[in-house]
Amino acid sequence: MSTGFYCDERSFWHGGGNYAGLLPVGGLVQPSETAGLPESPETKRRLKNLMEVTGLIHDLAVSSAPLASREDLERVHPAHYLDEFKALSDDKGGELGRRTPFGPGGYELAALSAGLSKAALAAVLRGEQKNAYALSRPPGHHCLPDYPNGFCLFNNLAVAIEAAKAEGLAERFVVLDWDVHHGNGTEAIYYDRDDVLTISIHQDRNYPMDTGAFKDRGEGAGLGYNLNIPLPPGVGHTGYLQAMEMLALPAIRDFKPDVIIIACGFDAGANDPLGRMLATHDTFAMMTDQVMALADELCGGKLMMSHEGGYSENYVPFCGHAVLQRMSGSSIEAADPFDGVFDLRQPDAAFDAYLTSVLEGFAQRLASEG
Repeated sequence: MSTGFYCDERSFWHGGGNYAGLLPVGGLVQPSETAGLPESPETKRRLKNLMEVTGLIHDLAVSSAPLASREDLERVHPAHYLDEFKALSDDKGGELGRRTPFGPGGYELAALSAGLSKAALAAVLRGEQKNAYALSRPPGHHCLPDYPNGFCLFNNLAVAIEAAKAEGLAERFVVLDWDVHHGNGTEAIYYDRDDVLTISIHQDRNYPMDTGAFKDRGEGAGLGYNLNIPLPPGVGHTGYLQAMEMLALPAIRDFKPDVIIIACGFDAGANDPLGRMLATHDTFAMMTDQVMALADELCGGKLMMSHEGGYSENYVPFCGHAVLQRMSGSSIEAADPFDGVFDLRQPDAAFDAYLTSVLEGFAQRLASEG
């Protein structure tokens, strides 16, 4: 079976409004050249372009997907939120929540983004594709049911999961979020449920600054089914692989999911403007190897990824190419143009010991929960 790649040119036409970086334009804040948020279409479009130039895209099953329906969206988002969003979208656009501007037609573009994730997950669960990647834009993991934030207008993965559940395609889901920012929206949606294990590996107190603590483990039926792994800045390649091996992968193995879902942000990349984690092309490739092996062990290889953040136009395409090359088993690689550059950090025994102690402390606290 093939690897599915779900994308649509229309998703690149989503507009980010009058921002300069993360600041609204006005007063002493001058417009930037793009007059938009860091969440621009270029990182995603350049990923697709790179795969076309290398030929990797010919080793994937490429398709678009229908928009998520109102019924799909209402399983996650309340009617009053959808109504307000649609009314603004049908007019001149606007802004909801925090840093989530959109232009005319923004509702439909966000529904398309959710639809790409929905179709990718369904194809994997039906056995039509061995795994799949949704180049969803706008992203989704920060969006709560009625409060969009962090560039996210619908929670794409929650919409996909709830559609799959409604269709009877699966019962137990894992969402592993390795975006550099905490997956607060997905956490909130599933915080009191035990059928979806949510795991977020993120830079501690980056965004949102007041969420993502290790102690937040869920509540009610969901107690123990949320795992946050906040990491200090600068952990790099080794730190991410340690966090996966010591915490994320054992939690997934214990849960025994029907499918593994990745909220795949590339903003932990070494030169990303919104992160400070120093991960590399190889980091994402090796984490992909890890989750593919675990999916083979637990759920017949069922693995789906949905694109989240990543704001370096020159590096995201190479990190994404590495992930899709591993997912597809293609022999076509795109060499990391920064190979060696991001490995210049001198070994720091004190920092490495500190990181190990942090991860061991998390592991011991999980073990004490039984």
